[in-house]
Amino acid sequence: MSKDKIILNSINPLELYGEGNDKINLIKSYFADLKITPRGLELILEGNQSNIDIFKKYFSLLLNYLKLNNELSKGVIKDILSNSFDQNNINVDFQLFGKHGLLIKPRTMSQRKMISLSQENNLLFAIGPAGTGKTYTAIALACKALKEKYIKKIILTRPAIEAGENLGFLPGDLYDKLSPYMTPLYDALNDIFEKEKLNYYFKNNLIEIVPLAFMRGRTLDNAFVILDEAQNTTIEQMKMFLTRMGPSAKFIICGDVSQVDLPKSQKSGLVHASNILKSINGINFVKFTESDIVRHKLVKSIIKAYKK
Repeated sequence: MSKDKIILNSINPLELYGEGNDKINLIKSYFADLKITPRGLELILEGNQSNIDIFKKYFSLLLNYLKLNNELSKGVIKDILSNSFDQNNINVDFQLFGKHGLLIKPRTMSQRKMISLSQENNLLFAIGPAGTGKTYTAIALACKALKEKYIKKIILTRPAIEAGENLGFLPGDLYDKLSPYMTPLYDALNDIFEKEKLNYYFKNNLIEIVPLAFMRGRTLDNAFVILDEAQNTTIEQMKMFLTRMGPSAKFIICGDVSQVDLPKSQKSGLVHASNILKSINGINFVKFTESDIVRHKLVKSIIKAYKK
């Protein structure tokens, strides 16, 4: 029997232990052969030395994540301790300063994985439930690339399923017609850019709003292109969109396959693409789950209830 301890320097024990010790109890559940006793800023470890060494290895990953993010969710704890993560994703270096000095950085392991894979691949699918930050992360990546001049423009598109892609009956110009469908994208852009700067980008076509149906025949190059609500594309629309990709373009496709609004007779282009493209080198997928939800805690419960 061996005994050891870990001293929690510069760590908020409440963030590590959780309310009612729910987080530290979750951590304990992964190490049943080890006696783990929290005492303020110390963790007392008792058990076989090899088990202690394994615990300290994984615990260092938890502490590293907490230091980088100032928070540690139970979902992240499960990802790290169940080995369902890439250790390199923890150390993804991504920071973007938005409007009024707002610091934008990844908040979950899946967002970090999305950033890491986007840096490695020019075509990325981000699939998962509402509230996981898929679209916001994509927008942040695009804006950082535009600010640092890695690309010449950002192109945003989203299927206007309610209007059948026929936006002519709505008043105003193309920007006005598409605005109701693009609100989540505008919200993210407004977090990042001051109004004057954002207006400049729109006016000079550096940020472009394009109805999905109007992209046929184009070649999109030197651009960061985001397709949101991709679950509402048909197979034909998805094929058309993906084949617009120029040599220097970066594409991110975001969607939630649990919220398909297409007629039941039509298969989602996102579901179809995720099945036929998953083995192609250079294309990658990030799967978000309920544990990645960063909205109100009730959203997780709501989504679980609807799944049942």
